[in-house]
Amino acid sequence: MQAFNEDLAAVGTDSPKGRPDHRWDALVEGDRIHSPGITITEAHLVQWAGLTGDWVSLHLDEEYASKTPFGRRIGHGPLTLSVGLGLLTQTGYFSNVAAWLGLDEVRAVQPVFIGDTIHVEATVRLARETKKPDVGLWTLDYTVVKQDGSTVMTFTSSFLVRR
Repeated sequence: MQAFNEDLAAVGTDSPKGRPDHRWDALVEGDRIHSPGITITEAHLVQWAGLTGDWVSLHLDEEYASKTPFGRRIGHGPLTLSVGLGLLTQTGYFSNVAAWLGLDEVRAVQPVFIGDTIHVEATVRLARETKKPDVGLWTLDYTVVKQDGSTVMTFTSSFLVRR
């Protein structure tokens, strides 16, 4: 633990230029955060497949996908999850994250198609102090929503945030 605290101190406390300097006490339980949106394109699917090696026909082969219950290609579930995490990061609340602790309760509710625009609505489930005086804990419930207001994915993610 001492090494973790020393590493944390070495990172510094300067926020990225032009980003809000939100710290742990900026959010309390029940607060809601809304992200900007992004329209998922074919390029997202192809780049994700290339990056991860997830070359599944349901995502990349229009002919194959047309014969599935979805009728067309769908975005990779982990792509939707990663984009959701990234979109919320754009709100500026994560400039002082000291550690990402992980994901829980991931559910893919419905597919994301090429051309869908998604955004995140997150609620702070937990904001509590820790034994470390320099960081607090945030646990957020993420809901990834597409343009028609329907939920496509839900998950929970936790972070240690500088105080």
